[in-house]
Amino acid sequence: MTGTLKNVQSSDAPWIETTPAARVSMSRRAELLAARIEEGAAGLAAFAEGLTEAEWRTSMSGIGKDARTVGVIVHHVASMYPIEIGAAKAIASGHAVTDVTWEVVAELNAKHAKEHAGVTKAAALELLRRNSREAADAVRAFSDEELDQAAPFSLSFGAPVTAQFVIEDHALRHSWHHLARIRMVLGA
Repeated sequence: MTGTLKNVQSSDAPWIETTPAARVSMSRRAELLAARIEEGAAGLAAFAEGLTEAEWRTSMSGIGKDARTVGVIVHHVASMYPIEIGAAKAIASGHAVTDVTWEVVAELNAKHAKEHAGVTKAAALELLRRNSREAADAVRAFSDEELDQAAPFSLSFGAPVTAQFVIEDHALRHSWHHLARIRMVLGA
């Protein structure tokens, strides 16, 4: 057989694994960003799996104004991946993102907290794993040119930021940020 593995379709060779880990990324930077998204989500999931029911229901208010529970925060991180990746894709396409403000984020967070107040650990962790995997897969599809594309971003006060910055500051950082805050609240 001549050619390279990238020319082989899974339908031609169904034994060839076509999962994200088996794919060759077009961009090394995109692959590294995706791996860090997965690393952060895995860290949050591993920590959350070990929580007792009481810890899962602990309010985050011990370190600020946020009264959401640990469980709601884990579910929140999971549910934000599609929005965060959507913003990065818009920036990568050269489109300004002007309709996402910190006020809108606060409203989304409040609505999410109310709708998911009783979220189970199993449901939150399943969503975290699925959405982080999908986010990482989406990031792997970015080219270097797309990562370098800049456009105005309302969460950065209209500054023209790159798609890579949006990925790093939102989809990548989000799980690490909340894991650190959860650890502070629980004294872990």
